[in-house]
Amino acid sequence: MHIFITGIAGFLGANLADYYVSKKFKVSGCDNLVGGTTKNINLKKAKFYKADCENLDEMNKIMKGVDVVVHLAAYPHEGLSSFSPYLICKSNFIGSVSIFTAAIQKKVKRIVFCSSMARYGDVKFPFSENQNAKPIDPYGVSKLAAEQVLKILSDSHGIEYNIAVPHNIIGPKQKYDDPYRNVVSIMINLMLQKRRPIIYGDGKQTRNFSDIDDCIYCLDKLIRDKKIKSEIFNIGPDEDSISINELYEILSNKLQFNKDAQYVEDRPNEVKNAICSSDKARKFLSYKTRVSLSDSIDKVIKYIKKNGPKKFEYKYILEIQNKLTPKTWKNKLF
Repeated sequence: MHIFITGIAGFLGANLADYYVSKKFKVSGCDNLVGGTTKNINLKKAKFYKADCENLDEMNKIMKGVDVVVHLAAYPHEGLSSFSPYLICKSNFIGSVSIFTAAIQKKVKRIVFCSSMARYGDVKFPFSENQNAKPIDPYGVSKLAAEQVLKILSDSHGIEYNIAVPHNIIGPKQKYDDPYRNVVSIMINLMLQKRRPIIYGDGKQTRNFSDIDDCIYCLDKLIRDKKIKSEIFNIGPDEDSISINELYEILSNKLQFNKDAQYVEDRPNEVKNAICSSDKARKFLSYKTRVSLSDSIDKVIKYIKKNGPKKFEYKYILEIQNKLTPKTWKNKLF
């Protein structure tokens, strides 16, 4: 089986590529290297193309002989999307349509699309797959719109698809110098620099965090199990949700960090309780939490310590700047 991974140089893509390389599958993929790095890829075992998903002609060239496309590439910046909506929506929606189009043109057998919890918005939690999705930010809208196009095209052209909705994945190779996302990595990076972590609002927002290996276990089912098709699955734990304040305490204890956090204003359109139900994944994918949150955090700490703390990179232009724009980004406080 030949598996093509978009976003192969990013956190999830690189770990998924490693998994299939270890299983002796043929692996190739593309990345524009805006958020990823070739250091994440085993270039001796996986074929890498530096290319942007929005370039349909390029996608048609590099998808020859592919059996399954796993579309992970995205600008996964939920909060930023309210202030750089053009950037986020253009990449996530147009890029996705380009990938789906090329995959169908090249007669790929199956497409697996990685959506986001942002698709649900601020509906009653825990979020379940049969709920009406009501995204409250442009990022969530871009993901939900891409899902809908995938369903239409797959039904029209007779191609198999599955949609994954992961929960806040953490683990090695995750970018930790991005000031716009990845709260666990951001806090660890700051603490290792003896700097006070920043918490938005009152810190009572609740989250569930999923270990990268648990996520890949489920993705593998969506990619290879012939019985599972035309489905959408939440992927990640629904037990042991924690607040951002509690996360700060856990990390402080592990790193022996004794400074208080800095509290700043809420970010607009932030979902307060981002918690998904995993009942469907447990029933059909045999999902269970195999890596505890504590162990998963230890893996992230080890990875960041090994590679060293980094200065934060403000790569993206804030398309909208006004009184609602978080000062953490506008004034580059990270």
